[in-house]
Amino acid sequence: MKRKALSFAAVALFAASILIVGLVPPAEAAPVKVKFQSAWAPSITLWRPDKYWVNLVNILAAGDLEIQYFDGGTLITQVTELFEAVGKGTLDMATDWPSYWEGKNTAFSLITSYPAWLNAGDYMLWYWQGGGLELAQELYGKYGLVWIPHGVTGIECGMRTNKPVKSVEDYKGIKMRQCGRIQSTILNDLGGSAIFIGGADIYLALSRGTIDAAEFSVPEVDWSMGLHEVTKYWVLPGWHQPGPLWGVMINKKVYDSLSDKAKFVMKEAAMASMLWGWTYYERSSADYMKRMQDKGIQITRLDDAALDKIQDLAYKYMLDDAEKNPDYAKIAFSQARYMKSFDIWRTGQRPWMFGRTPPKLDEVLPKLEAFAKKHGVYDQVINLEKKMTATAEREEFWKPGTPYTGNPVPVK
Repeated sequence: MKRKALSFAAVALFAASILIVGLVPPAEAAPVKVKFQSAWAPSITLWRPDKYWVNLVNILAAGDLEIQYFDGGTLITQVTELFEAVGKGTLDMATDWPSYWEGKNTAFSLITSYPAWLNAGDYMLWYWQGGGLELAQELYGKYGLVWIPHGVTGIECGMRTNKPVKSVEDYKGIKMRQCGRIQSTILNDLGGSAIFIGGADIYLALSRGTIDAAEFSVPEVDWSMGLHEVTKYWVLPGWHQPGPLWGVMINKKVYDSLSDKAKFVMKEAAMASMLWGWTYYERSSADYMKRMQDKGIQITRLDDAALDKIQDLAYKYMLDDAEKNPDYAKIAFSQARYMKSFDIWRTGQRPWMFGRTPPKLDEVLPKLEAFAKKHGVYDQVINLEKKMTATAEREEFWKPGTPYTGNPVPVK
């Protein structure tokens, strides 16, 4: 009897323990904590989309991912060292300006604004609907990085100088802070001298006369840097950066360790922060343009002959790079095909449509197509376009509990 009583007691105790365990929820796993550094110091207000993206991810991915934000220069002092730092895992995530990495691969010049080429609206269409995200991911993937575009502004200001510039002849002899390999080459071809100076040093260089002119960003950013205080003239349009765009670099191992939900949130938050940033900077550009004029800044405009020459030079260097580099040819061909396919809608809806189709595109597109075929990347671009169209039309939304491969879920 005692043995039976003990057996019944043991069974009852075991059953009770199961019931109790079932009623108490399991302890939740702690969120993955990562460090993110902006490329921008607090005085350069391009950090706005960075903070917007980090804040939005932290709210939407709460419990899965927690991002700690650091100002530019805090952990990695030089912006040019961020690529290696994230690639090696010294830093988990960071903002980047893709043009900084042209020395590693010329194709990076197309990931952000190329002279006289795509504008902000074009980039958003190409990235989110035309295969741009996938081509950029492929390029960054070669360096152990995952990359998500999250920031874009409208066209940049253009030159800030102490002499009016209206023609090609006016460029001669000007020492100008210019960013970008092709932008600098074009400036030199126009008779100027391109000098690279970090954003934080531009004001001092202008005030001391080390340089005669400079470009950096959109009106609010240039204002925050005080460039209107050390220049008299503002030369429009900003042909060098018609659609400046930047993104978040993520160490591949860190990205792979994240939950599917966190990956989903990061991409969707990037789209949201890009739209927010573009609308913010465009609206503020009008306000800060007026502020600069009220401070006495005189605006001059390049004549058509100068703009035509700049366009021809931009095409020349694009074709040169496409001939040499398969990665470049693939991206340039994809962008040119987007421009051509969109032209029928853009021109048909004038005068209420945005942007422009670059002149002489019909001459350049066949040459880029030939280089794409030469490098064996033509079919990849065409197939990617078809895949993106099918994915968008099917619109299968990612579901929690399934592996995240993209949203909408890509057609295989």
